[in-house]
Amino acid sequence: MSSTPSDRKYTKTHEWCLAKGDVVTIGITQFATDQLADITFVDLPAIGSQVIGGQTCGEIESVKATSELYSAVSGEVIEVNKTLGDSPELVNNDPYGQGWMVKIRATNLSELDALMDGSTYDQMLAAAS
Repeated sequence: MSSTPSDRKYTKTHEWCLAKGDVVTIGITQFATDQLADITFVDLPAIGSQVIGGQTCGEIESVKATSELYSAVSGEVIEVNKTLGDSPELVNNDPYGQGWMVKIRATNLSELDALMDGSTYDQMLAAAS
């Protein structure tokens, strides 16, 4: 049984997106945290900056590697998870909750239509293993 939440959308690059109105919260999936291992630093975009769907908006550093954080939607960064500055391990411990990374006021919510639901994301992971 999967622990992938069904209330959000997923990218092929292992980000999750949870939309509430025109605000989209983005984080990385449990699979991504497992691949990275212990996350040591998260570099997030500045509040007020513009991001473009499908392009990088930050970096995640771990004991194993540095990985890009991609924005699934275009829009303005309205909030970043400042707690991750002192406690990046929250991403490992609670990737779908307290480990969220950025909130974006989306300019085109239809970009979410191209993303996977939880079941399709799980199928992608199963096919790759």
